[in-house]
Amino acid sequence: MSFRTQRRHSTALLSLFVTIVAGCLIGCAPYQLGNAALFPQNIRTVHVPIIRNATFREDLGVRLTEALTKEIELRTPYKVTADPLADTVLRCEVIDETKRVLTENDADYVRALDAAIQVRASWSDRQGRLLMKNSIVPTDDLTILFSQDERFVPEAGQSIDMATQKALEDLANRIVSQMEARW
Repeated sequence: MSFRTQRRHSTALLSLFVTIVAGCLIGCAPYQLGNAALFPQNIRTVHVPIIRNATFREDLGVRLTEALTKEIELRTPYKVTADPLADTVLRCEVIDETKRVLTENDADYVRALDAAIQVRASWSDRQGRLLMKNSIVPTDDLTILFSQDERFVPEAGQSIDMATQKALEDLANRIVSQMEARW
């Protein structure tokens, strides 16, 4: 193969490569990489008011508000803001908190328990349109019910507070997952 033919082949390969790269860049322009593609693109800010708490454990609302704020900032392209005029508002309410004995030993000492928390949540835009909908079981209710339980074993040094914190973090994760755009 002569130098001229070799040069023609390399020029043809280079132009083919440039064409393919340009086609990919232009053809893939509306696509996004990373987790930002999972969430609606017309939203920039989310207001998360302090979560109301209907239980006797006074700190659950504040703790869930913190967990939700961290989860939204970590996993979504949205900015959590204190401004009630944000693009959207995520309202939640802790409606129940229970502790249930799972196992006891022969002397009736508790060995394992479940800590359960139930939360009602709704996410809406400025016009009041719901952005988070229960597509599995449609109801007339404007909220979605989330429930999370965590097992803990006092004999192993685990406490109700540790189990509750884990349940709150898991609830925040599940609520933020429901903020993803539907396919």
